[in-house]
Amino acid sequence: MPYHKRPMKYYDISVPICAGMPVYEGDTPVEVISASSIEKGDPYNVSRLFLGTHTGTHIDAPLHFIKGGKSIDEIPPDVLIGRAAVVEVTDPVEIKHQELATAPLKGEKRVLFKTRNSRLWREKEFRKDFVYIAEDTAGYLIQAGVKLVGIDYLSVEKFGSADSVVHRALLGAGVVVVEGLNLSEVEPGSYELICLPLRIAGGDGSPCRAVLIQV
Repeated sequence: MPYHKRPMKYYDISVPICAGMPVYEGDTPVEVISASSIEKGDPYNVSRLFLGTHTGTHIDAPLHFIKGGKSIDEIPPDVLIGRAAVVEVTDPVEIKHQELATAPLKGEKRVLFKTRNSRLWREKEFRKDFVYIAEDTAGYLIQAGVKLVGIDYLSVEKFGSADSVVHRALLGAGVVVVEGLNLSEVEPGSYELICLPLRIAGGDGSPCRAVLIQV
């Protein structure tokens, strides 16, 4: 009997960019404006986008918080592509390192946290009560050798944090931060991640298209 390799399954874990979508409080609201339209007699359709570099599913470059840190175009692609562990966290408030002690993180370079946040994408308004990464968990991940950390809402940081300790710790250690994922349809486990930003010269961040492949 001939061998048939199991077909790969793809999960698009990006949120669609559209006018009226939730953005972090104080960030630039998204506008999609028609510059030319076939329906109005133009020969082609062209749109203009107005949005911040940390809109929707996006990547934080170290430069976002670290003076002299790497910009988005300087992040090596091999950090953004490769095996990733999706870890489900049940704590409704924060991601504690104690809960991660039983998670299979050994040797993992990319970790994506699935929390109750993924359900928040059903709502049109920005929610302040999202699950965030605790300060000591950032240190735990750095010590574990993780090079990319993802979360399923618009920040790894507790809303209203004045000192941004989690961002500064992760980005200062060279850990790439991916925010705004939607993991609602993804089960915990091991996947292949492809997560590529726009190549913005000197950029502090960029929206990205993030895809998981189950092999």
